[in-house]
Amino acid sequence: MIEKIYIENFKVIKRLELDFNSDINIIVGDNETGKSTIIEAINMALTGQINRRYINTELTPYLFNKEIQKEYIEKINNEEYIFPPSIVIELYLKENEETVKLKGTNNKHRENAVGISLRIEFDEDYQEEYETYIKESEEILNIPSEYYTVNWYSFAFQNITKKRIPINTTLIDATTIRLQYRTDYYIQEIINGNLSAKEKTQLALTYRELKQKFSEDKSLSRINEQLKEEKGKISEKDLTVSIDISQKTSWEASLTTYLDEIPFQYIGKGDQNILKTLLALERKPEDTQVVLIEEPENHLSFSTMNKLIKIINEKCEGRQLFITTHSTFVLNKLGLDNVILLGNDLKTITLRDLKPETQRYFQKLPGYDTLRLLIAKKAILVEGPSDELIIQKAYKQKYDKLPIEDGIDIISVRGLSFKRFLEIAENIEKEVIMITDNDGDYVEKIEKKYEDLIDKSNIRICYDKDNNVETLEKQIIKYNELDTLNEIIGCNKESEDELFKYMLNNKTECALRIFESEIEIIIPKYISDAIE
Repeated sequence: MIEKIYIENFKVIKRLELDFNSDINIIVGDNETGKSTIIEAINMALTGQINRRYINTELTPYLFNKEIQKEYIEKINNEEYIFPPSIVIELYLKENEETVKLKGTNNKHRENAVGISLRIEFDEDYQEEYETYIKESEEILNIPSEYYTVNWYSFAFQNITKKRIPINTTLIDATTIRLQYRTDYYIQEIINGNLSAKEKTQLALTYRELKQKFSEDKSLSRINEQLKEEKGKISEKDLTVSIDISQKTSWEASLTTYLDEIPFQYIGKGDQNILKTLLALERKPEDTQVVLIEEPENHLSFSTMNKLIKIINEKCEGRQLFITTHSTFVLNKLGLDNVILLGNDLKTITLRDLKPETQRYFQKLPGYDTLRLLIAKKAILVEGPSDELIIQKAYKQKYDKLPIEDGIDIISVRGLSFKRFLEIAENIEKEVIMITDNDGDYVEKIEKKYEDLIDKSNIRICYDKDNNVETLEKQIIKYNELDTLNEIIGCNKESEDELFKYMLNNKTECALRIFESEIEIIIPKYISDAIE
C-alpha cells in the first residue's frame, strides 16, 4: 500500500508531501487546490500513464507548475542561464515480500525506503540543441517540453516498468469513462465466464455472416457503382465501401451496454455514473489493490448516492481507496477520520493533526460546516442564523452584493465550537473572522478565552466592548431608532425594553425581516468593522 507521496512542480502543486491511511483517504478542498492532481500523480507513478496514454507521448508545458514555469521563463529571457525544471512524483510504499525489491535511497529525502520515483526531466542528449534554441529564440514563452524525457525508477536505482510494480490500480472518473463504444471489463468477464469456446466461435461466425449480408445489400452496391463513376477524380484505383469483416472488428467489440433496454449513452447521468463505477470496480481485490475515485457524487441524488457509497464500501474492502469529493455525505459515510483537508497554498490537515478533544468533537459533528470552512475563500463565523442574516444585510448594504458572491461563507457555529473551527483555520492558514456577542463580560468570555488566537495573522475576532450591550438584539436597538425598527419588523412596541423582549423571543424571524427589508439600518460598529 501507499504510505506517502511527494510531488514537485506538477500542475497546481509546487511542492507537497502527504501521508496516507492504509485503507480510506478522502481528499477534500476547493476547486484548483490540487485534489485531482494528487489522484493523477498517484496514477501516473503506478501506471506511467496520463489521460490513459503513456506520459512520454503526452509531454506538454502545461504539466508544469505555473509558478515554476514563470520563474524559468523570466530568468531565461533575462539571459540568466537556468537548468530546465523537473516534475518529480515519488510514492513511498509499505515494505513486504513483493515490494522489498524496490527499496533504496533513490528519493528526494535519501531515505532508505520502498518506493517508486517518476521524473519528467530535461534529456541531456538534447543539450546542444537546447542551447542553440535558447540563443536563437527572441523570446521564450514556455518550458521546451520537446527536450524532456520520462524516467521511471525504483528507489533501488533500477529502471522500472508497469510489470515490475507489484501494485495494480483502477482510476474511476465518471466524466471520462466511456462504455458505449467498447466492451467494458465487467461484460468481458461475464462472456468469458459463461460462454464456451465453441459458443464464442459460433457467435463470431454468425456475426461475420451478418456483416457479409450487409455488404451485399443492393443500396451499398448502388453507392459503389456511383464511386466507380468517380474513378480518376479521387484515385486511379477502384474505390468501394463495405464492412470490415476482419477479426479486429469482432462481435465483442460491437457490444454496447443497455439499461432497461435503453442504450448506455441515452440513460440518465446518475445511472451512467453508478454503472461506470460498478463496472470499473468489478476487478478482484488481488487484481487491483489501489482504487482512485474522482468525485463520485456527480449527478446523484441523496438516496442514489447512498447506494453508490455502499457499493464503494463493499467493493473496496481489502484495498486502499483514494477519493476526492465536495460532498459532506461522502465524508459522513466513509468516515471523517479518513479526511485530508487540502487548504490554501496546499496547506493540509487531517483530524489526526488536531487536538484530541477537537478530533472527538468533529467526529460527532455531521461535517458540513467543516467542509464549508475549508472550501470558502474566506469565512465569517457567527453564533446562529439571526447573526448570519444581519451580517448578510450589513454586507449587502455596503457592497450591494452578498458575501458568498465574493467567496466569503458565513457559517453558523455553536458557541462552544468556535475554538474548534479556529484551530482548523489556524492549521490551514484560512482567513477567518469570528463575530460574537460579548455576553456581558468581554474580558473573560473573549479576550482570555481566545488569548492564544487573537494575535494570529489570519484570524480576527470582532466584538463590542460595552458589557451593557451584551447581545446582537441590544446592539441593533442601540444603533437604530425605535420607529424604524418597528416599521421593519412589523410591530408597534412603545419602548426599547419591549422591543428587545420581542426580538429575543423571535430572534430568527426578526433578523429575517431586517434582512428582507428595503429599509437600511445602522450596523453595529463591531460588525461593520468586520465586513470592512
